[in-house]
Amino acid sequence: MAMFRTGILVLTSPLHLIPSRIAPVLAAAAKIVEQILYVHLHPGLGLAGNYIQLAPAYIPANREVSQILTHLYAKSSNVCGYLDVRVVLSNIKNHCTTQRPFSSVQTLSEPPEVVLTDYSVVDLNQSNLVMQCLEKYILSCYTCKPNLRSMFLPCGVDGAENLCPDMEDSSLRESIPNYSDVVLGGTFDRLHCAHKILLSMSCLLTRKRLLIGVSDGELLNSKVLKELIEPYQDRVEKVRKFLLDVNPAVQYELVSLRERYGPSITDSKLKCIVVSDETQKGGEAVNRKRQENDLQELVLHKISLIKDVHHAHNEEEKISSSTLRKRLLGSLLIPPKDYPRIPSIPYVIGLTGCMGSGKTSVVQHLQRMGATTINADTVCHESYKPGRLAYQKIIQEFGHDILLKDGTINRVALEKIVFGDVEKLKCLTSIVWPETAILIKQMISKAGAEGKSVCVLDAALLLEAGWMDMVHEVWVIIVPEDEALKRIMERDNINEEDAKKRLANQWTNAQRVHHANVVLCTQWEPQFTEEQIQKAWQLLQKRRPTC
Repeated sequence: MAMFRTGILVLTSPLHLIPSRIAPVLAAAAKIVEQILYVHLHPGLGLAGNYIQLAPAYIPANREVSQILTHLYAKSSNVCGYLDVRVVLSNIKNHCTTQRPFSSVQTLSEPPEVVLTDYSVVDLNQSNLVMQCLEKYILSCYTCKPNLRSMFLPCGVDGAENLCPDMEDSSLRESIPNYSDVVLGGTFDRLHCAHKILLSMSCLLTRKRLLIGVSDGELLNSKVLKELIEPYQDRVEKVRKFLLDVNPAVQYELVSLRERYGPSITDSKLKCIVVSDETQKGGEAVNRKRQENDLQELVLHKISLIKDVHHAHNEEEKISSSTLRKRLLGSLLIPPKDYPRIPSIPYVIGLTGCMGSGKTSVVQHLQRMGATTINADTVCHESYKPGRLAYQKIIQEFGHDILLKDGTINRVALEKIVFGDVEKLKCLTSIVWPETAILIKQMISKAGAEGKSVCVLDAALLLEAGWMDMVHEVWVIIVPEDEALKRIMERDNINEEDAKKRLANQWTNAQRVHHANVVLCTQWEPQFTEEQIQKAWQLLQKRRPTC
């Protein structure tokens, strides 16, 4: 179990050895630090013997450093993906400067509690001296927590000493080009190591200003599981915090990107645009627009995509935000609210989703896993029956013309009256929903008396009706709108216009997800839907009360 929340790792190995050593070093560091690990590069740092060097030194920003950054972040994703690794670039420069690195102590957003190092102590008698020198060195560079601790990584973490063939290439000494003003864009959802590589390389390319467009608004509509994308301001703050941690010397401008090009086609000061394999065509399109605007074309600097070694059969091979969002399906997104008036048994799950979301199939899966289920629509129909309080109120409000010959309410006729009339629909629901809620509570109590441990309330209008206080958790099923429309049209044999009207009367996916403890998506093959449900069910068994 990790002992510290934050830490900083000082790598003293020669640069060409870092690729062969970094995986075991990170794995060892992850056993000590649990959340944020800064990485500081100082190859050849002397901490003992006749060569004690406590002044930080500049590292030239060349292709070798570029590959090391990529390798380090990629390995961190492989061996300690839960750890937020941030490689500080303040002492890595791609242009000449007379100023010494860390002329003033750099403030970090999350001050380290412990400093770690891969430094190898030859004389164990000097261990305490080395630790003191290490702490003094790091305190001269960064703000740290009081009572900073220092630790050597366990012996044997150095790994193989064999050089990677590409690290012996003399071309790796070539400097990275630098530009006064650089631009890049992206969604930057759930900031991951591929984002960090893209942002870090952009920092190294930048001599003065880095302009970052963060996608928002309609640009998110085509994204997979767009409802799970973090709010714009949260994404911006995470990017800003990361950038100010890794290199506070650069001027950063983060802007909302609500259309494809943003300021990249109008800003005359820009010199370079950073792209990936996927966005290169977008960069070329930017240059065509700049030509139309009589502006200088931008140099395209391409960053390669990073392979996700942990990707499943239904996930992208590259590290991506959409994959991370997929992995959230079935997980607990927010802790359940505490409703002391609800008995702990049965544990009630409110299952909801728009028309065509696939609630029926999800309910069937949950039934097979042992859940008892209540269908809110069926219960609602009970409230329409003669003898019920709602029955009399509906007749008083809508007249006897809605009655069939046998005295029952003609729901088809009633639906025609309220469909498209907001006030009449509101009137009907104000009559039906309260009585339906009473009947549902009775059924939940009966399930508890029968010893049922988990009860699923299948209710399309769970949130609209305000029934959240009847359930312990809200599980929301989502599908893209076009998929929902397709399913509704096929199921009910109606045209697209009528299907859109039906969806328009319900909450959107985004509104539902805002209240969700767990989100499921039936967009893909049935096997993946079942995997999500199994995951959600297994996690539920670990957190729900058993008595």
